Amino acid sequence: MHFQWDCLCLGVLIISSVAAGMENEDNLDADVEVENFDKQSQEADVDRDKSSLEVVYQTPKPTGEVYFTETFDEGLSGWVLSVTLKEDMDDNVAKYDGRWEVEELKENAMPGDRGLVLKSVAKYHAISAMLTKAFVFDDKPLIVQYEVNFQKGIDCGGAYIKLLSSSNDLNLEYFFDKTPYTIMFGPDKCGEDYKLHFIFRHKNPKTGEYDEKHAERPDVDLKKFYLDKKTHLYTLVLKPDDTFEILIDQTVVSKGSLLENMIPPVNPSKEIEDPTDKKPDDWDERLKIPDPNAVKPDDWDEDEPAKIEDPDAVKPEGWLDDEPQYVPDPNAKKPKDWDEEMDGEWEAPQIRNAKCETAPGCGEWVRPMKNNPKYKGKWKAPMIDNPNYQGIWSPRKIPNPDYFEDLHPFKMTAVSAIGLELWSMTSDIYFDNFIICSEKEVADRWAADSWGLKKLVASANEPGMFSQLVTAAEEHPWLWVLYILTLALPVGLTVLFCWPGKKSDEYIDFKKPDVSKQITKGKLKEETEEFEDDELEEKKEKEDTDEDGKMSKSMSAYSLVKDMNRTSSWIALPVITTCFLGLCEMCLALNLFSSLVTFSE
Repeated sequence: MHFQWDCLCLGVLIISSVAAGMENEDNLDADVEVENFDKQSQEADVDRDKSSLEVVYQTPKPTGEVYFTETFDEGLSGWVLSVTLKEDMDDNVAKYDGRWEVEELKENAMPGDRGLVLKSVAKYHAISAMLTKAFVFDDKPLIVQYEVNFQKGIDCGGAYIKLLSSSNDLNLEYFFDKTPYTIMFGPDKCGEDYKLHFIFRHKNPKTGEYDEKHAERPDVDLKKFYLDKKTHLYTLVLKPDDTFEILIDQTVVSKGSLLENMIPPVNPSKEIEDPTDKKPDDWDERLKIPDPNAVKPDDWDEDEPAKIEDPDAVKPEGWLDDEPQYVPDPNAKKPKDWDEEMDGEWEAPQIRNAKCETAPGCGEWVRPMKNNPKYKGKWKAPMIDNPNYQGIWSPRKIPNPDYFEDLHPFKMTAVSAIGLELWSMTSDIYFDNFIICSEKEVADRWAADSWGLKKLVASANEPGMFSQLVTAAEEHPWLWVLYILTLALPVGLTVLFCWPGKKSDEYIDFKKPDVSKQITKGKLKEETEEFEDDELEEKKEKEDTDEDGKMSKSMSAYSLVKDMNRTSSWIALPVITTCFLGLCEMCLALNLFSSLVTFSE
């Protein structure tokens, strides 16, 4: 009976563990504590019910020197819409007439938090604003940071920004694709090509012309940032030591040197191939040549065909030589509008001969072909190493007349405005919380007060583990079978090991001798000897009694140890299972704690 109680206790433990896991999940959804990126003492208190998360949003304020900030909470003040046209295009499609709006996010919005939204499809959009003060590339880093949310995903379009070059004739109303810029940065996607641009225009010190230098593509998979419909934070860090870093959601996805990791390189090669050099006519690039000393063997017959008829083949029995494989369809009728003068003589369409369906074949039987064992083909001399091989020819090198060396490409053209010049086949692209500064701590503080809250709301509104499992099973019904097997396996093992068969450990029945059976000769002799030795046994009665007492004690001790071993073996399974479930709960708690720590960092 105590085994059944063990199983009942184990079942209660399992149910308690599941309930504890669900309670931990609810507690995570109910109370969320957020730490700042720089781990300062400020905290945000969040109260959440089952359906929504309420966050007190305040427009972020920069905590240090900045060159530009924009939250769009006060609308489009300071922003200028372009009124010009793209060049070399028809006026009807060259207009920058794409529509912009200032709106809240469609999902996981915070009251009062608004952003710039690209609203039109298949139209050109252009909008720009002047910086608070121009950024001059001298001895301070440049940090550019902003948020993007592809609220409907993205098919083909960009969400990059341009930092416009300073000039006396810069007019934002005429901002278009040819307006000079210093840096272009941000996501772009078309088809299955997912890009994260970092391009800067480098001035050739010899000619004064500008060339675009593209950063090497990141090694990480960017696909999820375009399709998950979440707000992502894009950061570009340029340092005076000519290095750069690109971050998404505060994680570095690409870094390198302006001198080494740009395509094409900033500095050209010192030497180039001589464009006037030509390969000599007698230059031999052949690695192998036919052996000039080889001779075709006398028995080499080039006239033998590759295939010959099989002389051993025999026509199958029942082959219908006189029956064609196809016959005119007897049910076909000439169309009424058939004109023999125009269309020619009408013929019924051909169908397979029904008689050939049951026969090995129809029509004239032809022997099958087989490989000709005498075939050798056209003789060719074997190839040998070319003794005159001179290698692959290449033009000689000459000094590059356009060579220059710019050891500090960080010193780019100053920027005085920011602009978005975009075309997209998907609408509702959300931009927010632009900042341009020189201190990473300022950008991190700005992100904590803006993007950090968005991430918090989105994380808290995500469905719990149980809801995600149900949703996944609704999309893939075969998962229900996996769930049932996963639950049934431990239950079945528990019943198998914790519910033993009925045994009586308390009573042992000794089989009584059958008096009706005939006494054997050996038994009779034994009784006679016992009768004769009765007197001797009486003398040893005391010794026998002592020995019986010792054996009784020994058997009692053995029975006790046996019962203890049996009991401990049945207790061990629920104890081990309980420890395992406890470890599972601990792992769940650590996972939840790790999620909070990861977010706060």
